[in-house]
Parts: sequence; structure tokens; C-alpha cells
Amino acid sequence: MSTPSSGFPPLTFPRPLVTVDIVMFTVLGDALQVLLVKRPADTDEPFPGKWALPGGFVNIDEDATLLDCALRKLREKTGVVTPYLEQLGSWGGAQRDPRGWSATHCFYALIPAQAMQLRSGANATEVAWFEVDAASRKRLAFDHGELLDAAVARLRGKVEYTSLPAFLLEEPFTLPALQHTYEVVLGRAVDKSAFRKRMLDGGFMEEAGMVTGSLGRPAMSYRLRDRSQAALFPRTFNATK
Repeated sequence: MSTPSSGFPPLTFPRPLVTVDIVMFTVLGDALQVLLVKRPADTDEPFPGKWALPGGFVNIDEDATLLDCALRKLREKTGVVTPYLEQLGSWGGAQRDPRGWSATHCFYALIPAQAMQLRSGANATEVAWFEVDAASRKRLAFDHGELLDAAVARLRGKVEYTSLPAFLLEEPFTLPALQHTYEVVLGRAVDKSAFRKRMLDGGFMEEAGMVTGSLGRPAMSYRLRDRSQAALFPRTFNATK
């Protein structure tokens, strides 16, 4: 650990372990999926052979911010670069890590399925996608099951009034593809005509030319005007009758 250069005397009290964990989502087929990494079985570290969320310790020499740490850990453990990353919250306590008092700062991320080129690395023997329901039933390492459940609830809550599912699609995309992605994340159907009107009135997309749609017919495709943030809608979606 580097020596502080602030001029202040060194701290003399014990410090907690500080980590960052990432809940990475994609849509594959008709299912919302989450990325998990498998911890090595032949190790003295906690939870050998268990599946976990990608993440790890903050490196004060490399990570200027928590976001920098999250991006670095994704690259090191999975090879993934995500187009959307948002902080979810913080968890801490004396019991969550047997190595000592631990605090983690959790992010959730979205990535199109087509953009995935997974690889294992940095304390991860395997990297794989799991349907979120199946992942929630696993005995994940640490308190990662709790983190996953919180991330799923946050994502589904925000999808009701934002354009977040667009970050799960490769550009350009069609309106039917976007509606399908919304429905997969929400776990229910939405009204087609109301959905189309909300997307077109939202002002967050621009036309990208005609493509062949899912039924083999020409369809207009779209791109996001701003990929740095999601658009907000004034109302939540109505379910189909």
C-alpha cells in the first residue's frame, strides 16, 4: 500500500475491507440473465468453488473512484465493457466476509447479448450467464444473493418509467425488438399501441434506416440520441388486458 502524501499523520485504527461488486444483466432469448463468475476451488480464500458476482477489492493506487474500480474489475474478470453502469447501493457488516469487517459498493450494468465475448481471469475459473430466477436460487458467495435480488428489483422498477432496456440492444434496433426486451425484463406483456406511442414521443431515439424485421418485412430501425443516460417517462407502462 502506498504511503499517504497528504501530510496528515497515518491512521491508527483498523480499516474495513472495501470492495466493488457488479450485477451485469443481458437478455438472451426470452430471459433476463445475470453474469456470474466461479471462484477457484483450490484456494484458501472464502467460498471456494462458489458462484459469485464479478468484483473485488478497491486498489487505491489504480482506482481514482468506485466507478473506476467497477470498470476495472469487469475487464479483469470477464473481459466485458458495458455501455451502461449505475451505482445500486452499499452493503457492509462484520459477518458478510469471514476475512474481516467488509463494505461493498454495488453497481448494476446492462449489455447487449451480441456484444458479449466472455473470458475468465483474475480469481475466476469460469464466467457464465444464468437466468436471474435460477441465479437467485443458488447459494452465491458472500451476500451476493441479496445484492442480486436488490438489483433485479431496481432494474424492473426503473424500466417502468425509463428507456433502460434500449441499452440491452445492439444498434440499430426495431420497435418490436425493443418491446420484446421491455417485456422480458418486466416479466409481462405491455400494450403494443401505447408502447409504440411512448417510444416515438419520448424523443430519445432517432431513425437509422429500414431493416428487415422479425417477420421478414421492412421495418424502421432506431439509434439512441444519447447513450450517457436513460430517458424518463411521465407514467409507468400498462399491462395488456
